[in-house]
Amino acid sequence: MAETVGDPQDAVAYINARLLDPATELDAIGGLLTEGEVIAAVGDDLFRSGTPEGAAVVDCGGHCLAPGLVDMRVELGNLATSGRAAAGGGITSMVSLPNSDPVADNEAVVEFVARRARKLGLVKLYTYGAVTRGLAGSELAELGMLADAGAVAFTDATHAIADARLMRMALSYGSTFGLLIVNHPEEPGLAEYGVMNDGETATRLGLAGIPRQAEVIMVERDVHLAELTGGRLHVPHVSTADALDAISRGKQRGVNVTCDTAPPYFALNETAIGDYRTFAKLSPPLRNEDDRQAVVAGLKNGTIDVIASDHVPRDEESKRLPFAEAAAGGVGLNTLLPISLELYHNGHLGLLDVFRLITQAPADLLNLPAGRLEVGRPADLLVFDPDRGWKVDAKTLLSQAKNSPFDRRPVQGTVLRTVVDGRNIYQLED
Repeated sequence: MAETVGDPQDAVAYINARLLDPATELDAIGGLLTEGEVIAAVGDDLFRSGTPEGAAVVDCGGHCLAPGLVDMRVELGNLATSGRAAAGGGITSMVSLPNSDPVADNEAVVEFVARRARKLGLVKLYTYGAVTRGLAGSELAELGMLADAGAVAFTDATHAIADARLMRMALSYGSTFGLLIVNHPEEPGLAEYGVMNDGETATRLGLAGIPRQAEVIMVERDVHLAELTGGRLHVPHVSTADALDAISRGKQRGVNVTCDTAPPYFALNETAIGDYRTFAKLSPPLRNEDDRQAVVAGLKNGTIDVIASDHVPRDEESKRLPFAEAAAGGVGLNTLLPISLELYHNGHLGLLDVFRLITQAPADLLNLPAGRLEVGRPADLLVFDPDRGWKVDAKTLLSQAKNSPFDRRPVQGTVLRTVVDGRNIYQLED
């Protein structure tokens, strides 16, 4: 696979590709043609009569060609290194949390993030607006003005909105304008001082626990508030069986609630902490094996709508501390694809089902022009080998931060090429 990073060419023909498009259930050997920044044609019989004269040709060698990944939950560190890491992970669109400096609680910050991303010319970057001013949980931000400035949804990031009256106001206001409200599912009073999942492992390690009930209490409250107001509620990084039950019951009652999880919650459990391994300190914390299996079941039965990386970069100094003092969070841009593909390799989901969760579903939820191999859509593409193995090495990840909970894990699924608006922004070196 040759061709260097650069501007979009007039026409590029991708041949000998296994086309994957969850939106149309397409899984077939065929080709795709881009012209400039958009997809011009796609199909299993596209190039039987040859490629267009003058078009550059990319031979995919039978590897998969799919929509670029859409990651709906990313905490930004350095924008440039995050963009390169995302490109290397096959991500073409990502949505940043508003806990930046300054906080994205006004139009100027939202517009600034978009301008910086366009200038860098890597992956497409969208942003959440803050639900409350300064993420302080006491006064609503100007949600309507933030939406007009480009905010795709609203959240206080890892700060849960503890005030039920304020959350009701946010959902009620959002229901009037169709805005999506995302709330961290953790009751702050119950979670305060806890550093890992409450239970036998925490007791053995002598660490303060966060009870599973902290998640379900907040989820139950928010689902009922969404039912009361008619608002759009999204629950991020769900990690417990009880929270999934609450969401499922809400959906059955017709409540407008969706949710996502992240790879650590279906691929790891609390034993990954081992002997105080701080790379495995996350928020929410890694749960027990029963909860991990419940998350897998939630992905299989459709209760969980999206998989997001939940990328939270942390510097070495904040992780190289005693477990109780270390910062929570893990990088995930480079491991979103291979860990998600474990659901396919382990027989839990079909390949198209996995890709729906990381392309079409988040794009549709946030109304982004992404996640589909469709004529006229932006040429945001991923070429990958689902079977090619590698070993996660935190030291060599493209992210500037190295705090991966999957460090040293053997995985399958290798990104070969990432394309945004017809531009080749990443290519694996042979």
